[in-house]
Amino acid sequence: MIIPGILFKSQTSFSSISNLKLNFKSFLNPKFTLQFNPISSLKVVWRKDWTLDEAIENDKRYKLCARVVKEVLNEPGQAIPLRFLDKRRERLRLNVRVKTFINNNPGLFETYYDRIRPKSDLVPFLRPSKRLRNFLEEEKRIYDENEELVVSKLCKLLMMSRYKVISVDKLVYVKREFGLPNDFLVNLVPKYSNYFRLTGSPGEGQSFLELVEWNPEFAKSVIEQRAEEESQLTGIRVRPNFNYKLPPGFSLRKEMREWVRDWLELDYISPYEDVSHLDQASREMEKRMVAVLHELLSLSLLKRVPVPILGMFTNDYRFSNAFLSAFTRHSGIFYMSLKGGIKTAVLREAYKGDELIDKDPLLGIKDKFVELLEEGWRERAEMLRVRREQVKKDMEMMAAKNGELSEQSCEEAEL
Repeated sequence: MIIPGILFKSQTSFSSISNLKLNFKSFLNPKFTLQFNPISSLKVVWRKDWTLDEAIENDKRYKLCARVVKEVLNEPGQAIPLRFLDKRRERLRLNVRVKTFINNNPGLFETYYDRIRPKSDLVPFLRPSKRLRNFLEEEKRIYDENEELVVSKLCKLLMMSRYKVISVDKLVYVKREFGLPNDFLVNLVPKYSNYFRLTGSPGEGQSFLELVEWNPEFAKSVIEQRAEEESQLTGIRVRPNFNYKLPPGFSLRKEMREWVRDWLELDYISPYEDVSHLDQASREMEKRMVAVLHELLSLSLLKRVPVPILGMFTNDYRFSNAFLSAFTRHSGIFYMSLKGGIKTAVLREAYKGDELIDKDPLLGIKDKFVELLEEGWRERAEMLRVRREQVKKDMEMMAAKNGELSEQSCEEAEL
């Protein structure tokens, strides 16, 4: 909407918040002071979003297979005794025996026999199949093609942090969420020494990745980029702000609607801006924290991240201790899923129904892996179909033979 008298456009969408009208006095009159209700007294009831939960459910089988593959690939020689992997089922959240898992997902591994110790008995081992090794080569190709994107993501993660430095252990733990390759510390970081520096004692839990050079091109959030692009298209200056849209059937109480209205009128604070001068309990820091959470989810592959992972960065990104409540308080921006017993923060604007709108280029890796899995599933389904038909044919032949025997018995009895 265009505001009369100034070249200004708001990106914020209020289509699902009934009777929510912005008051622009604060922009037109600098002496006007916004009145905010204390956030501690404002509660938003969590409501289940079936479509976004479905998006998480759709990836459940893929993620389980990815965890098992990662476990095998991390072993020396990329091979492991089957019984060793069976002992890790609980940690892998695998609710069937490994042998059953392999039968259900053919094409991932091949089984061979070897000795654990020189004089021990032969036992079954697992190693990547030829099909999986081909996928790993394809994965490397996709990473190579998107190396600049990976470097920018890693820079952005550091640039948003308080001291422009993050523990290596944390970055390694979240690499899959943001699409960082397994070997980013060994190959990528040394290659881009103009951006990154490893400090501390690697391997002892005391190593850190430090930002060396600040790149202004990386210091623009998704929201700021979107505002700039719209300004260029329309010729109207667009104010960076959050897209705020509640799902159908969701409504806020009057006092919460008023708080959201006033909170959205606050100036957007970039997650890359220095906020060391701001009070941690201020409303500006609330806006900045939401901006950081929004940017982190935007940088993630699936535009969603488990909340415990985000919680690991509380100190790095200056989140308040109550940052968890931001996902329900700002339910027009985020959704917090409870699917699978894990709290997952989801960026609403990134999804249409249960499908991602704009896919990260690195998601090509996931697509290739899913193709590998589906090929194995089709082969298994075909094998089961052939087996069922053979059983049916055998039963028909047996029934026919039994019929012949019965007939012969009756004839002999008549004689």
